[in-house]
Amino acid sequence: MIKSHYKNLVILALVVLLAIVVVYRSGGDCGEDCITESEALYQSIQDISVNDAFTMIETRASDPGFVILDIRTPEEFEPEHIEGAVNIDFYSEIFRDELDTLDKEKTYLIYCRTDRRTGESLSIMRELGFVEVYNMDGGINSWKTEGFPTIE
Repeated sequence: MIKSHYKNLVILALVVLLAIVVVYRSGGDCGEDCITESEALYQSIQDISVNDAFTMIETRASDPGFVILDIRTPEEFEPEHIEGAVNIDFYSEIFRDELDTLDKEKTYLIYCRTDRRTGESLSIMRELGFVEVYNMDGGINSWKTEGFPTIE
């Protein structure tokens, strides 16, 4: 009976060891775009209302670590945009590369026209390792509907 119990423990230990090796080996080769679990714990990527976005802009306007990012086309951006916004065209062939040049430690408030382009943009920013990104729900259309200012 003791031999049988010992044999079962050895088999269990080998199975656990094998499982650990398989899990460890499967997680190692995801390329440059992969972020680790510990990196993901430090990321804050979330949706906020236009009212919260307005408050954020008002309180952080002079903060050099805060960036308003408008991902509409230049043709959409030029006629009107949120004051202080930086424009990077979502439809540009180099959109991902342009995002990758940004300081990933800064806080970003991102918006488009109606909130359709930001979903994919947020995924890209997550992959690139951005630490803190806020998506303004409803885009600039919701911003204007609430009566918040734009500049021309």
